[in-house]
Amino acid sequence: MPDQPANPEPAHHDLDSMLARKFGKEVANYFSGSPLNRVGFLREDTKFLSQALKHPSTSILICNNLQPLVHKESQPKVGGKLQFLKYDDLKHIVGQDRYERDEKETIADFDSKRYIPQMVFLGIDEGNKGGLEYQSKNLYRGAPYFAMDVTPREGDAGLKEECEKLIQGLEDKGMGFAAGRVMDIDASHAAIYAASRALLDWNHRNPFCAACGHRTMSVNGGFKRACPPKDSSSTSERPACVTRKGISNLSFPRTDPTVIMAIVNSANDKLLLGRQKTWPPYWYSTLAGFAEPAESIEEAVRREVYEEAGILVGRVVIHSTQPWPYPANLMIGAIGQAIPEGETIDLGNDPELGDAKWIPFDEVRHSLRVGTSGLGEDAGPEYEEGGLRLPPSTAIANQLMSAVVGGYISGTTKM
Repeated sequence: MPDQPANPEPAHHDLDSMLARKFGKEVANYFSGSPLNRVGFLREDTKFLSQALKHPSTSILICNNLQPLVHKESQPKVGGKLQFLKYDDLKHIVGQDRYERDEKETIADFDSKRYIPQMVFLGIDEGNKGGLEYQSKNLYRGAPYFAMDVTPREGDAGLKEECEKLIQGLEDKGMGFAAGRVMDIDASHAAIYAASRALLDWNHRNPFCAACGHRTMSVNGGFKRACPPKDSSSTSERPACVTRKGISNLSFPRTDPTVIMAIVNSANDKLLLGRQKTWPPYWYSTLAGFAEPAESIEEAVRREVYEEAGILVGRVVIHSTQPWPYPANLMIGAIGQAIPEGETIDLGNDPELGDAKWIPFDEVRHSLRVGTSGLGEDAGPEYEEGGLRLPPSTAIANQLMSAVVGGYISGTTKM
């Protein structure tokens, strides 16, 4: 198979425990396994954020149209790293007074015409001994990480030109922004990018209040948006807004739960795989779909498999999960087994799939070894044209298939 980056190790993977002995090793998928402690309780502490932003150990990931900064020479290499900047590289864009006032003062002085590049506080790397030390209720030590949007946007009162100059200067130094779905970088950096992308995207998509329609502002380190009671750039009063009453006074980032499932037949020797109509020939994967309101994950698995393939599923177990920041999904991986009288494939309920079929375990095992890659990319040298093509090991679908054909042993990632 072509080179693929290693998936992260699960937390405390080398620690013996009753749960590990009973259920096997935990599986951590690509885009998870962040090395950062999010210390979410410090996001409203602007004194902390101000010190963290300007500390010498701080790393800032900048994104242009949600694509992260990388070194051009390392971009094609599997296991490459993101490129981080320092506050001094960005202070002419970030501004000198970022986080200088507390959250209440910032909301009270809201100016909808003042453009402030979106920043998100991601957490601290506690393994960095030269990181910031901050005394709150406890002493916290670690190198801070932030993400920042530097996309040049029209109407940003001079900041568009500053962002363009920054991007050009970085390109002159051999840096640029990764293309496509960034699934070939080191796993720890992939997790940092996933959080950065999801939060920058959410903030950009939610500039207006869902209740009153007026502009909102980002607070709490980029993890909340508030609807301020007044706007200093407007002479008219803002209307009363229900979001300012009670405890529901803020907008929070969304995460959309999505089920993805490896379905085995009742005889436990075949796997149900499907393909989208737009995929290249021979490409198949596990079925997936969004969970609906008031629906358990197990129910969502059974419903989606029936709707898309006409298969009736009995027992369902949760295998692992994968953050998927395109734009804000949490892929909840499951393994289910069809009931004997419900194994006939029927694509007539929902026209979403172009094809679905039961594939013997041996064929899946072979394809996991020689036929995996990103969609549309070349397979390994042993692949023969016409053979089954499957997602790479960085996709949770691959992990689910590997677990099934590997004897349901958790932690099996490559065949």
